[in-house]
Amino acid sequence: MGDKVVYPMHGAGIIEAIEEKEVLGECKRYYVMRLPINEMKVMVPCENMERVGLREVISEQALQKVLEVLRSRKATTSKNWNHRYRTNLEKIRSGDIFELAEVVRSLSQRDREKGLSTGERKMLENARQILLSEIALARGLEVEQANRFLDQVLAQ
Repeated sequence: MGDKVVYPMHGAGIIEAIEEKEVLGECKRYYVMRLPINEMKVMVPCENMERVGLREVISEQALQKVLEVLRSRKATTSKNWNHRYRTNLEKIRSGDIFELAEVVRSLSQRDREKGLSTGERKMLENARQILLSEIALARGLEVEQANRFLDQVLAQ
């Protein structure tokens, strides 16, 4: 209990309990995770934790590398909206914090330069929320503090 973990596509959270639940006549153990964003609770089957990509929250050293990715200005994104969307979605689903940071950086840059479509704007909001949750837990910040911190990093 109390472990800080990341659940790809949902964000970072804290494991509060391990519970047994009966689903479809089968008793299974679940991690009960509280996510700081929207104070959501998620139940992850213990036996599926590797398959769903559950991992520990990054260290301060890894966070510094994430910040470097966010500050970099290289934007190698496709001009084709559909291809760019699929590529970014794959990066988010990977659960890799560095790929997630690339998505947030490239969509934030594109938003400032050309604006985003509704689909990409929603993707940026989702990717930011996932990244924010991990930054908040890695640094011990409240979500609003992490949001201001992320805005400052992206503005550099």
